[in-house]
Amino acid sequence: MKNKKDVKAVINPELANKTSKRKLLGKQKMLIAMSVPFVLYIILFRYIPLWGWTMAFQNYKPARSFFQQTWVGFRWFGDLFKSKEFLLSLRNTVGMSLISTALGYITAIILAVFMNEVRFIGVKRFVQTVSYLPHFLSWVIVTGLVANVLNVEDGTLNNILLGLHLVKEPVKWLATPKYFWHIIGWTYVWKEVGWNTIVYLGAMTAIDPCLYEAAQIDGCGRLRKIWHITLPGIKATIIIMMIMSAGHILDANFEMPFFLQNGMNQDVASTIDLYVLKYGFKLFNFSLATAAGIFKNAVNIILLLLANWIAKKSGEERLI
Repeated sequence: MKNKKDVKAVINPELANKTSKRKLLGKQKMLIAMSVPFVLYIILFRYIPLWGWTMAFQNYKPARSFFQQTWVGFRWFGDLFKSKEFLLSLRNTVGMSLISTALGYITAIILAVFMNEVRFIGVKRFVQTVSYLPHFLSWVIVTGLVANVLNVEDGTLNNILLGLHLVKEPVKWLATPKYFWHIIGWTYVWKEVGWNTIVYLGAMTAIDPCLYEAAQIDGCGRLRKIWHITLPGIKATIIIMMIMSAGHILDANFEMPFFLQNGMNQDVASTIDLYVLKYGFKLFNFSLATAAGIFKNAVNIILLLLANWIAKKSGEERLI
């Protein structure tokens, strides 16, 4: 005989829904308990520090308390857009991010497709290992390697080009502004392409093998299988990763522009983060630095929501 709660649940669907949620939460007590430290971490180190954003609306003086600060409204935001240095840094940040993102996506998808097509397990594991290893190097070490490889006098790249008689004299890679953004982009590819393929390879494992077998019976070659089965099979993953990357357009790499910049490439090497370091912290103008940080985060959030909205309107997978 059914108890009273079961009878009420049958009569009232909302009550049944609440009951099922309680049962589900009861079964996941351990998972909820394990997530508590991570939630606390996010609150303590991501949300509570947002209190510091008030400095962007003050003429902040470190020696004064919060109630002694002078409020100036949006003055510092106006100063940002009146500054030629900031606008130059904004252009460089967007340029470097777009190049790195575009190259990173294309190369990661191509490498994932190639590794998925490799039938020799030993070769596949070797390629995976070699491509993953640079990810575990710090950007400082990678920057040092790039500087040595591109050195004018005894750099590896110039020695190879001179040995093959492709150039008549050493190329000043780091002193030529037109090369700088591409150096940043291709270095990012070398460091992260193997790591970025993990997501796409995981998505490919979810594709039904019967589709490849049916295509084989129909006479499809490898290229047609890739075009009509593999790429459509990971389309949702590609869209989601693109949406997530839209939220990092203004998060250009800090270490490489900082260590590789010099008097010859400074106009193309300066980024928003370097602008904050130079005109914010070094000059003790914390309000200006905070305003630049708020602007960067606000733009990233807007781009993330815009990319998600476009995906939704297009009928594609979306993040939110």
